[in-house]
Amino acid sequence: MSELVDTTEMYLKSIYEMLEDGVPPMRARIVERLGHSGPTVSQTVARMERDGYVALEEDRRIALTKKGVSSATEVVRKHRLAERLLTDVIGLQWELAHEEACRWEHVMSEQVEALLIPLLNNPQTDPYGNPIPEKPQAGKSVKAIDGGVSLETFFRKNPRGGEATILRIGEPSQAVPGFLFKLAAAKMLPGSKVSFSFDSLERLGIALNISAGETADGSEKSVEISELHFKHFFVKL
Repeated sequence: MSELVDTTEMYLKSIYEMLEDGVPPMRARIVERLGHSGPTVSQTVARMERDGYVALEEDRRIALTKKGVSSATEVVRKHRLAERLLTDVIGLQWELAHEEACRWEHVMSEQVEALLIPLLNNPQTDPYGNPIPEKPQAGKSVKAIDGGVSLETFFRKNPRGGEATILRIGEPSQAVPGFLFKLAAAKMLPGSKVSFSFDSLERLGIALNISAGETADGSEKSVEISELHFKHFFVKL
């Protein structure tokens, strides 16, 4: 996939996603999300600062410039539209769409992007529940997504567990195909009502009651979610 990836766009997308999740963008966070070494991330961010995409603040946070916001918004928009095209039109499995869209986001032209809107009936979210941003607008910044809480926050407020609806699955969790396969097999997709039971902060069990019309015996299916996903899995009460 490396030959199709634009490193600057990949970093811009990661910063955009952190802002969406309310996470302060810092070089250390990029290291965690992308698995790149610290020196590599520092060099890339320095180059992006030189090229006018980002600015480093005194507290080490990475701020997107106007140019950076526009470019980041465009790549995220193309990525999420590609995911919709892959699942809704082409028929690619839900659990595989994210990885494939990571290739498409860097090569999709504006002409193709414009044609996808009517073809997909102007979708508002990607297949994982994340909003598809509008075309970049002058003076518009990237805001945290309103509504819903992460599983980490849900656990703090509901230590005994409880019921909620899956709202969205963040990009870092989408990058773990095995995790998406488990969710798909249990029909635990955005919009699904599920019940949560917590053994500890390290282990989180999710149980979804599936009606007899969806399974032969009406049995309950469950998926165990590791701490890795606590900050990237969002629900609403």
